[in-house]
Order: sequence, then structure tokens, then C-alpha cells
Amino acid sequence: MARNFDVVAMGNAIVDVIAPVDDGFLLTHNIAKGVMTLIDEYRANQLYHAFAERRETAGGSAANTMAGLASLGARGMFIGKVKADRLGETFAASLKDIGVHYATAPAQDGPPTASSLIAVAPDGQRSMNTYLGASRELAPVDVKRADIAAADILYIEGYLWDSEPSKAASRKAIAIAKEAGTKVAFTLSDPFCVGRYREEFLELLESDLDIVFTNEEEAKALFEVEAFDDVLQHVGRWGGIAALTRSEKGCVAVRKQEVQVIDAAPVVRVVDTTGAGDQFAAGFLFGLARGKDLATCGRLGALAGGEIISHYGARPETSLERLAAAAGLL
Repeated sequence: MARNFDVVAMGNAIVDVIAPVDDGFLLTHNIAKGVMTLIDEYRANQLYHAFAERRETAGGSAANTMAGLASLGARGMFIGKVKADRLGETFAASLKDIGVHYATAPAQDGPPTASSLIAVAPDGQRSMNTYLGASRELAPVDVKRADIAAADILYIEGYLWDSEPSKAASRKAIAIAKEAGTKVAFTLSDPFCVGRYREEFLELLESDLDIVFTNEEEAKALFEVEAFDDVLQHVGRWGGIAALTRSEKGCVAVRKQEVQVIDAAPVVRVVDTTGAGDQFAAGFLFGLARGKDLATCGRLGALAGGEIISHYGARPETSLERLAAAAGLL
């Protein structure tokens, strides 16, 4: 079958509501700094009205990665569930506007389209308060064999494990990918997410995954180790491709005994770290889809991550393709 897409991604279809806050706001509203916390619809409405300033943009981890891939010139598809409401229409239009194929049928009833209330502290750290809403309704029926088989790489976000239907949809997609020869990539998403599903994620790593994305804290939680060198030992024995991000320390890409250490891209000022990991994944996946070596994949990831933290929002404001070409990475 023809590979019409570089990457097909599965994730929660979420509209991000981003606002700058101070640390006092986080304390007043009992917001855990620097992590993603699941909330209900009432809490989402409460925080929405508490934000003095807010900016709405279509988001969700894997969808943000697809936006980055599109900015690099890749061919992408996204699978995720919204409701047939105003925010759902906004989400769908935003993907189509940037050239990402999106054809998941919207829910006609049930909870509204998901939203994530993102509080950005002065140091750039983002605290995500996520109401999953309709995104939890993603189900196996939404996964089509032809879509998965048409891509070089299937990319799945770990957050989907927070919903049983979405988890089942992910497992169906993985099974199809393995039959079709589509590589399977997975992001651990969040340290708390790893804490909730550690055993399942380890089983995925051993039996189903070709590529894994994780930051340092998530990897330490997964392998239950204290030192980064111990993480490297674990992923080296695993044998797949591991892309490990370390914030200002850059990233490390590992495949068996090959270890590539890549510096972080220089940034004048860190404004907002929302989506940094998502865009790193976009650059790295783009490199893999184009047959680049691990070091180049890491540099593409660092470049994309550096662009995103220099402004508010989780999607590129400057063409990543142009930046990558200027850096000699294409």
C-alpha cells in the first residue's frame, strides 16, 4: 500500500486556553506547577473565568506535534475526537488550515470538546489543567486500517491511557501498524502519566514500540532509577530508538550502543515551555521519516523545541522548514 503520510498521530483533541500567571495564582487556585492535572468540567469553567488574560488555540500533545511536522513540510494525519460544537469546529479547521489531514467523525452528543487551561508562570513553566471532555470518546471504531497503513510512522501520546476507549483505540492502531510495517512511536507524556500506567508502558516498550519519546523525569519514573546514566543503560539494552529530552541540557538519542548527545538550541529568552516536548518530537519524527541519522534527528528536534519556547503557545510561529534549511539540516 502506498505511504501517503509521513506520520499519523493519535491523541486527545483539545483546545488550549493559555494565560500568564504568577506563582501566587498557582497557590491560590491549588494548581500543581509544571505538570498536567486532569480536571472536571466545573473546574475547567472556574479556571477559565479566573484567568485575567487568555488566548485560545487548538492543541493537544499529538496534534501540536502534527502542527510542527506540517511546519517542516511533512505529510501528516491526526486521529482524535471532538464534539460537533463551536470548539470542535475550531479544532478541525485549525488542522485543515495547516495542511494536516483530519477526518475523525465528531461526536453528536455527550460531553463538549476538550479544553486545557494552561497557566504559564514567569519562569516559563506551564501547568496544564485538562478537561478531557469529548476526547475521551475516541474509540476503536475511529481507527481505520487504511489510515494507519498509509503512514511510515504511527505516533501515539501516553495521555490516551487515561480513557479506556482511547486506550483500546491505541492498541488497535498498534496492531494494525505492526501488520502493515508501520513503525510505532510513543510519548510517555507526563511523569504522573508514567506513574499511573508504568507497568503497561513497560510492556508496550518490550513488545510493541520502535521509538519512544520521554523527558528525563519521565524516564527515571519509568525505570525507577535516580541517575540519568541508569536510564541510558535501560534504553540501550532495549534496542529501539529512544529520544530523551533534558531541558536546557539538550537531548540524548539512543539506539542500542549508539548514543548521540545534542545541545539545546540557543534561545534569547524562555517565554513559555508549553509544547516544547511536542515540537521536539515533531522535529525528531521528521528526521526519521526523511531517513536522517540520529544526531540530525536530535538537532531537528532541538531546533523545533527552541522555536516554541520563545513565544506563547504550543504551535510554531516561524516556519520550521525555513529554520531547518538555514541550519543545514534538510
